[in-house]
Amino acid sequence: QVQLVESGGGLVQAGGSLRLSCAASERTFRTYTMGWFRQAPGKEREFVAAITWSGISTNYVDSVKGRFTVSRDNTVNTGYLQMNSLKPEDTAVYYCAARQTVVISTTAAQYPYWGQGTQVTVSS
Repeated sequence: QVQLVESGGGLVQAGGSLRLSCAASERTFRTYTMGWFRQAPGKEREFVAAITWSGISTNYVDSVKGRFTVSRDNTVNTGYLQMNSLKPEDTAVYYCAARQTVVISTTAAQYPYWGQGTQVTVSS
């Protein structure tokens, strides 16, 4: 069972950048599709981005297209979410998740493995 640990969150001013990392415990992570979700206070968990095991296919929620980039380095079992031009509405706890299929899903329930989350706060 793969374990995921996020890092890289923090406080940043609007327009700034952060890069989140998601380190996986298992080498088999390289065969998993990886997703990023976020949850703001009082809101449901929201899909942000996902990437297939090969890195060939990606998917983004419309609100982050052109600002966020999802990537992975399977040699070190780590996924990344580069976040640029951050806005106050991006403030949330960000989670990485994994599923052992080649198909991207935007539904949180389709991901059995989750990290503990990392807080991202964007000040105006």
